[in-house]
Amino acid sequence: MSGLARPAALAPFRIRNYRFQWPADLLTSWAFEMEMLILGWYVLVETGSVLLLTLFASLNYVGTLIAPMFGVVGDRIGHRDLLAMMRGTYAVLAGTLMTLALTGHLSPLYVFIIVAIMGLVRPSDLGVRGALVATIMPHDQLIGAISLSRTTMDTARIAGALSGAGLFAALGMGPAYVAIVGLYIVSTLLTLCVVAPPKPHPIDEVADSALRRSPMRDLKEGVAYVWTTPRMRAAIWIAFLANLTAYPLSNGLLPYIAREIYGTNQTGLGYLSASFAVGSLVGSILLSLVSGIRVARLMIGATVMWYGTLLVFAQVKTVSTAIACLMLAGFSQSLTMISIAVILMRTASEHFRGRVMGVRMLVIYSLPLGLLAAGSLIDEVGFAATGTLYAAAGLTLLLAIVLHWRADLWHLHAPANAK
Repeated sequence: MSGLARPAALAPFRIRNYRFQWPADLLTSWAFEMEMLILGWYVLVETGSVLLLTLFASLNYVGTLIAPMFGVVGDRIGHRDLLAMMRGTYAVLAGTLMTLALTGHLSPLYVFIIVAIMGLVRPSDLGVRGALVATIMPHDQLIGAISLSRTTMDTARIAGALSGAGLFAALGMGPAYVAIVGLYIVSTLLTLCVVAPPKPHPIDEVADSALRRSPMRDLKEGVAYVWTTPRMRAAIWIAFLANLTAYPLSNGLLPYIAREIYGTNQTGLGYLSASFAVGSLVGSILLSLVSGIRVARLMIGATVMWYGTLLVFAQVKTVSTAIACLMLAGFSQSLTMISIAVILMRTASEHFRGRVMGVRMLVIYSLPLGLLAAGSLIDEVGFAATGTLYAAAGLTLLLAIVLHWRADLWHLHAPANAK
């Protein structure tokens, strides 16, 4: 039976590895949000183009095409080691932007180049950290651990967005980037403090050598594993749809919405971004406190709520109403994304988790496609019409997915709804 279990909410922190991974993920997420907000505003002000803003946002996700290979690498060398190398890369690239800003040589072209390089790596961070959480946590604590892990991104969109906007407005881009580089360095060191778990299924040297010669075979096996498991395939399609039609409205387009629709500045943009994160944080905390959830049904209901809220958000004209809409949208998207992660991680065998999360990250490629299409549509028909079209299309396609896989998603006794 469902019920609140407040003392158990912090149970994942009894695991030593989690006590290091959680703050490492938190600092990384803070740095991500500060960079997205600062660079997005910089590009919009310097170029004055919503199309270039959507191109900038899209570059952050170019690496989704190779995300499954990060899953393969993680399954081979260990998710801890891979995550530490990725975060060291963020620190180097952010340091380059910091140097350019402090020396007065920064330009939109350099921003696009460095963001494109970082975009090859960064989309896989969420998947690799999710696979590592699933590896270090007991099965019965997985929902709580993933929910608490999700709060690192939620608090980042609050603290990271507000602090990033504040530092940028008060001190300029260079000093703000000094803080970002510091966050990346500390997060890398904390990630290295996680004790890499032993491989769950040891293999002999001959088999290991064969596997190392055929990474594409690993990749094909991972894709086939997801594709032949109906509840995983349905969850992946919902993730694809949300990235294509929901996230562009509350993510990459926010600088344009803040400046052109509401006529506000960097601080207003910070409030809009933080409001989405506040709702998301409430959703993450609530789900970490509640047990006995029918996860697939929760995923469906939360996604419907998300699209319904975005339909309203596309029409509102005041900042205060937009903040309320974004809070509700953040709340529902948190429940949706946690549910998808739980369905995938519960279903996946231990030695497939990296590849499964790699496939999950691959569908994020629909986000830059949605962003670029939205940029063109806004120039033609305006934001309100574009937002309404995106939310209505997303809701319609979601219902089609649910109807097609209703036996795997809606039936009470379906494995995806197991308590």
